[in-house]
Amino acid sequence: MAETRLIQSRYRLLDLIGRGGMGEVWRARDESLGRQVAVKCLKPMSAQQDDDYTRIVRERFRREARVAAALQHRGVTVVHDFGEYDGVLYLVMELLDGRNLSQLLEDNEQHPLPVDDIVDIAEQVADALGYTHQQGIVHRDLKPANIMRLSDGTVKICDFGIARPGHGIPVTSRLTGVGVAMGTPHYMSPEQISGGQVDHRSDLYSLGCVLYEIATGAPPFDMADSWGILVGHRDTPPEPLRSHRAELPGFFDRVVLDLLAKTPEERPSDAHDLRRRIAVGRTGEQPFIEPTGEVPLAPPVPVGLSGRTPAPAPPLPDWARTLTGGPKATGAVTPLAPPDHSAGLTRTWTTGGGQAPAPGPDPAHEVPGAGPGRKGRAEHALREFGRLADDRARVLGPDHAETLAARQQMAYALGRLGRHAEAHELHAAVLVSWERAAGPDHPETLRCRHNLAFSLSRLGHLEDSYRMARDVASARARVLGADHPDTLVTLYEVGYALGRLGRWTEALHTYRQVAEARTRLLGADHPDTLATRYEVGISLGRLGRSADALELYGALVADRSRVNGPADPETLRARHGLGVNLGRLARWDEALAEAQAVCAAREHVLGPDHPDTLVSRREVAVALGWLGRWTDALTVYRQVAEARARLLGAGHPDTLAGRDDEAHCLEQLGRTREAADLYREVAALRQRGGGPRL
Repeated sequence: MAETRLIQSRYRLLDLIGRGGMGEVWRARDESLGRQVAVKCLKPMSAQQDDDYTRIVRERFRREARVAAALQHRGVTVVHDFGEYDGVLYLVMELLDGRNLSQLLEDNEQHPLPVDDIVDIAEQVADALGYTHQQGIVHRDLKPANIMRLSDGTVKICDFGIARPGHGIPVTSRLTGVGVAMGTPHYMSPEQISGGQVDHRSDLYSLGCVLYEIATGAPPFDMADSWGILVGHRDTPPEPLRSHRAELPGFFDRVVLDLLAKTPEERPSDAHDLRRRIAVGRTGEQPFIEPTGEVPLAPPVPVGLSGRTPAPAPPLPDWARTLTGGPKATGAVTPLAPPDHSAGLTRTWTTGGGQAPAPGPDPAHEVPGAGPGRKGRAEHALREFGRLADDRARVLGPDHAETLAARQQMAYALGRLGRHAEAHELHAAVLVSWERAAGPDHPETLRCRHNLAFSLSRLGHLEDSYRMARDVASARARVLGADHPDTLVTLYEVGYALGRLGRWTEALHTYRQVAEARTRLLGADHPDTLATRYEVGISLGRLGRSADALELYGALVADRSRVNGPADPETLRARHGLGVNLGRLARWDEALAEAQAVCAAREHVLGPDHPDTLVSRREVAVALGWLGRWTDALTVYRQVAEARARLLGAGHPDTLAGRDDEAHCLEQLGRTREAADLYREVAALRQRGGGPRL
């Protein structure tokens, strides 16, 4: 971009005035109108960037343009133009002559700003926020670097890159993922930290943090690491500002502490209310502010766990544990995204914050195998994280949190590839480092222990897996809360281990506990809630309560069809469970019809050799056998066994189970010699392979 100097034959770049992780801001001249402007450019992504990451960063840049262009207020930066030139997105804005609040603090050697300036800044920002909130926009990243004070004293809010539109501006849920940071730890509200929906009062909390910093020289929670900062926001009352600076007005101290209330309900009702409080405190007079009506934003989602009242201490979300440092926001330009991955030291592209979700059990754990696409992605991730871990170890050291995060991702990828022994070994090594660096109850330590429990179960060490998962669930409940998503993921793993151990009554109780919590917190239609209901059905069937299981699967099929569609793999999985329990109730004609329909749908959607399709095909054979149609059953069993031999190998446990089914059919047909030969062949293969794998 810099080499061209002229954009769209109109905007001539003059000099660079700011740079962030993915963006640059240039002073430029608008040749058409003869005025100076600021041009913000999104730097091209490197070849190493994931396509999803690139798409999302670009969309966030476009969203900033759309949001900012929709706002017309003296307290918001004016946007003149937006476009793309030679593959580079650019945003043309008014050129601001001034310094952001972070720069003003730096200019003042981190000493607080004069009292009159602080109160004036607070009132102007409150006025601008009142306007933006009235337009249905929540900024979500207010910090000193995003608030400019111009040379004439005007204060402007900048950088709407992660603002949330309340209505009228399209936004995809993916914009918060793929490692694109959401907010800055020193200035995030408790409800924003909890991962729930936020409203305009979250911006008021962030403004309180900003005012605290410019009034005292430091933000309210100024710990050395982001984890401590986030816990401070959640749990610790801030110290009064006047305990740091006695000359601050009493009204201002009260206003800021009200802004920093842990729950939105305790804060000023809106930014106009805040402006009134400041004006009254400063002059004693009530200013005239035009009535605006209700702010058109969705109400905040309560973070309480009881479903009755919001809890004052919402649990920290999964992404919060990916943060390893707590620098205050500084500089002229806020990075649009993490620094370029070509440096090899930043979090990578797979999931929000770069940290893969803790691998809880696949809801379809009774259906073995994984598709080639998933395997290819896991292999690619393993290579990339291996490279990243080596780079970070070389530059940062082997026990640095960023290095450990990359090694955890490697272990996760190994697990996705079915290489559970290697995954277990790597998780165990990382666990030692996390325990030494952060202690036994740090969320990353607990994440490692969860993953160890997961790999232990896949290696067949079920008792060890159960005990470790149970202990991790207890620790996560103590540290994060009983209904925190991470706690529920581990409880889900406890249920899985209990089922594998044949302790189905306990598994049922555990799965129901998880399902109830997820329904309450996430909603009845959330994928995690629906997946847990599936496991409740598995447990009911294994306990011989097939009528209850049939009723559950009937409702689940209806819900899955409504939410995902009738041909979705998860809908078909629920229909498979329905068919299985029809058979258990000896309703074999219905079971056969359901199995045939599900098998045909899976073949169409997933392919004839997909593991789910083969499971349904085997269910067809089971129903045929119970109906006495053994010749037909033998044909289908052979199809399943041959497909598994081709895909998994002749000695794979699933292939051998299919051969056993064949032999049973031969017995039922009176072909005992053939059956005996096949049983011997299967026994020899099992002995050669060291017995069935778990």
